[in-house]
Parts: sequence; C-alpha cells; structure tokens
Amino acid sequence: MRGRSWYRSFKTWLIPGLHIKRWLLVMLVGITMISLGLAYLLRAVYTTGNYPPFVFWLTLQFLPRPVRALLFGATGAAITIWGFVQLNRSLLAPFTHPSDNVAQQLYRHRRRQRGPRIVCIGGGTGMPSVLRGLKAYTDNITAIVTVADDGGSSGRLRDEMGLLPPGDFRNNLAALSEAEAVMTRLFQYRFGSGSGLEGHAFGNLYLAAMAGVTGSFEQGLLESSRVLAVRGRVLPSTLELVQLVADVVSDDGRMERIRGESLIPKVGAGRRIQRLSLDPEKPRAYPEAVRAILAADMIVAGPGSLYTSVMPNLLVPEIAQALRAAHAVKVYVCNIATQPGETDGYDVDDHVRALQRHVGRVFHYVLANNALNHTPPPGGRSEWVKPPEHTSYGYRLYLADLRHPQTPWRHDPERMGRALMEILAEATGHRAARL
Repeated sequence: MRGRSWYRSFKTWLIPGLHIKRWLLVMLVGITMISLGLAYLLRAVYTTGNYPPFVFWLTLQFLPRPVRALLFGATGAAITIWGFVQLNRSLLAPFTHPSDNVAQQLYRHRRRQRGPRIVCIGGGTGMPSVLRGLKAYTDNITAIVTVADDGGSSGRLRDEMGLLPPGDFRNNLAALSEAEAVMTRLFQYRFGSGSGLEGHAFGNLYLAAMAGVTGSFEQGLLESSRVLAVRGRVLPSTLELVQLVADVVSDDGRMERIRGESLIPKVGAGRRIQRLSLDPEKPRAYPEAVRAILAADMIVAGPGSLYTSVMPNLLVPEIAQALRAAHAVKVYVCNIATQPGETDGYDVDDHVRALQRHVGRVFHYVLANNALNHTPPPGGRSEWVKPPEHTSYGYRLYLADLRHPQTPWRHDPERMGRALMEILAEATGHRAARL
C-alpha cells in the first residue's frame, strides 16, 4: 500500500494540470545526458594531448578531484538557477501589471482547465453572451450551433458554395477566443463595397477559406480554433444543409407553412407558431456534438430566438435523444424580451411549453430574469417576458437579475455566467462552479 501511495504522489507531482514539472524533468534529463557526453569527450581529449602549463591551473588540478567536482557542480547549479530565474521573469513579464496578481491568474487558469464540462446549444446573438459568461469559470466549453441560417452573408455562402452557414460559428469562435475584443471587431467587419464582397462579414469569408484549405467545414472549424486560441470547441449540430419549416396559425384559424429561417420572423408576425420542423426531417447529428452532450456536467440551451436559434438544434433527432439520455444538469435560459414574429405575447411558461411540445420535458431548470423594467424594449414590438407566479410544467424556476446595464433587453454575460454556476453548484456541488 505504501508503494502505491508513493506512486500516486509521484504521478500527481509529475502530471499536474499545467504539466510544468513534467517538462522541467524532461529538460533536466536532456541536459544531464548532454553533460555526460561532453564529460566523456573532454576526458578523452584531456588524457591524450599535451597542453601548456596554464591548463594545469585553469583546470584546478592542484585540488583533489572531489573538491574540483564540488566547485564545478556548485558553479553550474548557480548558473542554472540564475538562468531559470531570468527566464521566469521574462515569461511572466506580460502579467506583471501592478493591479494584477500573477499567482491568482495562474491559479484561475488551472481551475478553468479542471472546470465543469459545459455544453451550450443555440445560435444567434444570445449564444456568444453565455459563452463569454461561462469562460471565466471553465475552459471545457462546447458550443453546438444551429446550421439553419439562410439569410444575409451566411445564406449567400450557403447557396453559392454549399457551405454550412458560417455566421453563428464566426460569432462563437470570436467569443471564446483569447483575444476576444480584437477578433470580434475583425470577424464582424463587413465589406461596404466591392463586386461580390459587399455585405459579406470577414469572419464568414475566413471560415469559407479555411474550409477550402482543410478540405471540409468541420476541419476548418478545428484549425480555426487552434489559430484563434479558442478556449473550448464550436461544433455544428449536423453537417446537413437543413431548412427550417414553420406551421403558423393566423387569428382567423388559417394554417400556413413558412420555409426558411430568415422568413419565419417576418411572415410569422401576428401569427402563432404551432409546429416547427426540419427539411430533411431527420438529419444525422454531428458525432462529436452527441459525445459532448453525453459527457457534459451541464447543458445550457439559449438565450436566443426560441424557434430560429435554439430549437433547430433540438429538432435533430440524435441531439434530442442524447439530451434525454445525458445525466447533466439541463438549463434553459429564457429570453428577457419577446422576439417579434416568433414569441409575441409569450411568458416564461409559454417558452417552456413550446420546447416541451417539440422535444418533451428535457430541461430541469429554467433561468429567467426577475428584474422589473419600467420602459418597454426598443422598437415597439417586443414585450418583457414575465416569470410565472407558480410553475406548472415540471421544471424548477431560477430567477435573477440578468439584464445588461446598457441594453436591458439583452443578457449580461457576467450575471448570466454567475447564475448558471450557482445552479450547477446547487444541483451537483461541483467545486469549480464556486470559482
């Protein structure tokens, strides 16, 4: 037992989260081997040659060999330590701002590496917000993105090149990048002129180019994550070019079918969406997305447009099956304001009822905003989504002030991330959720 305990201690020391000691040990072994080789070479040269008298004094031959070994060893150790200290200072130079605590930064980095495995499902502008909020707590984030987008620059690239629509992938890669502010500005830049370029976002063209260089869109996503130093993964829910189909009912009871993600909010205004589906109806899920869901500690759907951003992912049959089978804590983040043409007049219960009508009772928790807003959302067509006094659809309601200070109809990433970690800590006691 003592031997096993020693082995576990050595393994823990040798293979920590950052692997620093492991590579220092490898470097030490390499330097030792080089030193031994040089020692054999010098001894061979020294014993076979004739040298002037000053070499006698330079090599300290007047001292006993043990003393010479100690002096050379001490000198070498001193030089090595001095070099290591200087190297350490150079490496930590970017972190030495007076207001920053380097030790705390390194500690948080290690905690994020060991953080909970979180899968976020959605698209649109809401998903980057939740990613920004969660990446402060963990690096183990997987974003599963809708591929039903058919409007704007993404729709043009989809139609002309047969690519998965890159818009939502671009936004989420930028949100998870280490240099988020710069990458967001670069990826969101739209060309204002130029034959064929006008209206295209640079990030969309970049992903299209990466798909061409690597041979496939999914491989291009993987390489882009490496190039952009993305903390986490961005995956499609399916590799098939699906089209979103909505059956809507007008006030006079007439049923109409709308095809296309970009048309649903426009044509559906003033009507209620009864059923949403995909064409083809049963696309194959992307295998890595299914594996991520099954291995997750927490699964978060939303925020975002209920019918055109969140639900298209859940309508992929294997994604829905994986959600039901997963043992993770499952949270739906409800929008703060209604979506014109999609969720007009919806409260929190209406959002949940629509989800359950399409995919069943999947989510354990619903995170919703409880802060009062005294002015309506801009545009005159949206309303604040009200939480119910009593839930009646088999979920646990978690309320918090989620409003962004400047745009209260949108979620604040920091507040949303903190609320989600509180839900995870309450449900599982996960230590990293308390970071």
